[in-house]
Parts: sequence; C-alpha cells; structure tokens
Amino acid sequence: MDLENTLYLDLEYGRVVIKMHPELAPQHVARIKELVRQGFYDGIVFHRVIDGFMAQTGDPKGNGTGGSGKKIQAEFNDGKHVRGALSMARSSNINSADSQFFIVLGDSDFLDGQYTYWGEVVSGMEFVDRIRKGDPGENGTVPYPDRIVRLQVAADVKGSDTKPVAAVPDAKPSGTN
Repeated sequence: MDLENTLYLDLEYGRVVIKMHPELAPQHVARIKELVRQGFYDGIVFHRVIDGFMAQTGDPKGNGTGGSGKKIQAEFNDGKHVRGALSMARSSNINSADSQFFIVLGDSDFLDGQYTYWGEVVSGMEFVDRIRKGDPGENGTVPYPDRIVRLQVAADVKGSDTKPVAAVPDAKPSGTN
C-alpha cells in the first residue's frame, strides 16, 4: 500500500481507508492532501447524503455553499463512479471544484467523465453506509449530521494514531435533551 496516497477517514462508526489516484487526478489529489495536512476536514459534516447515491462533505459552512477558497481545474478521467468511488463536487462550472467531495454509495455511471474521480474506498464502506441521510436541497436536512472525526494521510500516521479515534459526541442545539 502506498501510504502517501492513502487516506484514513475516521467516522464515529469506524475507519474508512481510501486509495487516492494521483495518476488520474494529480492536482486534486495534491490539493486534498494539502487540506488534510492542514486539518481542514476534521469536524466537517456530511451535509448532503442521498441514500443509494452519494455522501457529500468538505464544506466548512455545512450547507453546500462553502469551500477552502481555491478552485481546481477539472481533471476528468477514466475513473468509474461505482460504489466506493470518491469524486469532487462542483457547481455547473466544470472548473469550480474546491474542497467538497463525495463518496458514491451506489453505482452512478452517469457521473463518469463529468466529475473528477480521485479515489476509492478500499475498506470500511460499511461505515460510510451508516452516515445519516438527508439533502438540504430537498428539504430533507439531517438534524444531527455525521461529521468527519479525523482525516489523515496514512504516511503521516504514527504510533497510537494508527488506530481510529474515539467518536466525537454530536453537538446538539441548546434547549434539547
């Protein structure tokens, strides 16, 4: 396993191992690693999760309108949007990908060649399946969305960090039980 091109995505349910494909999307993989090493993704919610389709994250605002502030030119490639694929989210502008990405929950070949594929889940997909569903654009918001507990480049992980971190409790609005 190439640890420099492997991510550990810790969710409250367990660790997801992601193989990145710099040979297909070098700019996107480099930017994802840069953001991961800054701790950008830690604590960010899965703001849009559609059952059987995809789980989207990477927006610090938590509503699908935010990003890191650095757009990346599209790198459409031959990667297939099958279950477990990772790809960049974008607006209608093909060169608008930033920090938001999604994990494909069910084969979605209609996305092939339209979104920048950059990785694949190699273990832990059962934890991705447990992410709470909801789509703010469809009035199906997730009241307590799942968060990325921690996202790390495997090459940077040492000692006790090789084990998944304990879950971070959900923050509930004041006045709730």
